[in-house]
Amino acid sequence: MRADRLLSLLLLLQNRGRMTAPQLAAELEVSVRTVYRDVEALGASGVPVRAERGPAGGYRLMAGYRTRLTGLTEDEASSLFLVGAPGPARDLGLDAVLATAQLKLRAALPAELGEQAARVRDRFHLDAPAWFRDADPVPYLAEVARAVWEQRVLRTHYRRWGGEARRELWPLGIVLKGGIWYLVARRAGAQPAAGTTDTEAVRTYRMSRFLEVLTTDERFERPAAFDLAGYWEAASRHLESVLYQETAWLRVSPRARRLLPTQFGAAGERALESAGPPDDAGWVRVELPVEARAVAVGDLLRLGTEAEVLGPPGLRAAVAEAVTVLASRYEIAGR
Repeated sequence: MRADRLLSLLLLLQNRGRMTAPQLAAELEVSVRTVYRDVEALGASGVPVRAERGPAGGYRLMAGYRTRLTGLTEDEASSLFLVGAPGPARDLGLDAVLATAQLKLRAALPAELGEQAARVRDRFHLDAPAWFRDADPVPYLAEVARAVWEQRVLRTHYRRWGGEARRELWPLGIVLKGGIWYLVARRAGAQPAAGTTDTEAVRTYRMSRFLEVLTTDERFERPAAFDLAGYWEAASRHLESVLYQETAWLRVSPRARRLLPTQFGAAGERALESAGPPDDAGWVRVELPVEARAVAVGDLLRLGTEAEVLGPPGLRAAVAEAVTVLASRYEIAGR
């Protein structure tokens, strides 16, 4: 570990120029005293580190010195797909490896390209989790990620809607969607049904619902034709078709038109794309896919007085009944 830290310290000085001991300590997540010892070790090994005193002082490399020790390790190269996503990298236990990989890449770039890369880093940031929602607890994420990489069978205890289950899984991939982590896996030993493909035997598991995970020594053969991105796109379309059980016909106000994408996501955006012309008050008619009726009533009531459900008749009646119950309840409470 110390060798990795010394290299990181050297690359920090090369990439950023003069840095103080507290700055280096914060970057390397060590004490200032450790930085002093590491700088002495670099100097003893022949690296020309200069210490400058005073308010503008700190450590810097001798002018013109550049290390060529910038080769990426296998783990560092593997972590580069998470550049720009420090939160997911931290969740996967790859934050330190990714930081070192970025330092090495920056050190290998010509000066002008390195400056441009630094500007991009300073100006763009990816924040994956959704607003106003705490991240799911995912204590087994790093272990599952290693099993995915090493193609090792997992023994799991999983909480489903219908109860708990124990499964042996072939972990094929991990997906981060809207701040929620999912495992894409195939049940160990399961064979696809007649007339189906290997992909159709794959299932999706929400990582926060794992109660226990044990990585075994047993390895599995990853299906050669399996495509994680393709599977996820198809599974997302299937989930949407299952969830949306009918289409609501709505009349919505200008304010509700702004709320639809926020409250209903892509379905709300698509509804607006096919909206009819506005009436004199600026209201438009839209068709919005909705979930099961009990869920749809609650979702549509979130629009309040900014929307009117025109149909289907059963859905309109259900919303009207809910509004009547609410009006009665608050009338009593107000007396």
